[in-house]
Amino acid sequence: MKDSDSNHRAIFLDRDGTLNEEVGYITDPAQFRLFDFAAEAVRLINEAGWRAIVLTNQSGVARGHFTEEFLRRIHARMEKSLQLQGARLDAIYYCAHHPDFGSPPYRRDCDCRKPKPGLVERAAKDFNLDLSRCYVIGDRYRDIETGHAAGARGVMVMTGYGRQEYEAQRYDWPRQPEFVAENLIEAVKWVLGHE
Repeated sequence: MKDSDSNHRAIFLDRDGTLNEEVGYITDPAQFRLFDFAAEAVRLINEAGWRAIVLTNQSGVARGHFTEEFLRRIHARMEKSLQLQGARLDAIYYCAHHPDFGSPPYRRDCDCRKPKPGLVERAAKDFNLDLSRCYVIGDRYRDIETGHAAGARGVMVMTGYGRQEYEAQRYDWPRQPEFVAENLIEAVKWVLGHE
């Protein structure tokens, strides 16, 4: 059931390892494969009236592995695949920068590369979001840090790099995720049921 202010809330989704299989730098569209549960998870967000927004670091642009045009084609493919399964993304925000690789304008220390909160803050402004009532879901601790830095909450998934990072590093993290889920569908169900 939608609450009256649900449109001021978002679930921010990491891309690689969370929505789709983690395969390293995607340089061929055939490498991009959504997880079987991705569309259902996004549909649940849609049905609850929350925003479904992707936040993704894509330093492959800065590193010269692919262009922004190629990245936009991958994102269009992802959106089309989700739409065919009855799911809709409200927006996709990406960071193509890296502080140590590439040439300007891509080689720079920006505010949008996770774990910095620039992408979340841009989305909050664009969609008039209440970040204290939003969540970031991802398979890397930097996704959780991004949420916390922006005043949102974080849920870690065990797909992608999640299990590896969680098992090896969690005792060193200054702040733990609000929840740890096996995958995106479990994470989304927890967020929506928790609220």
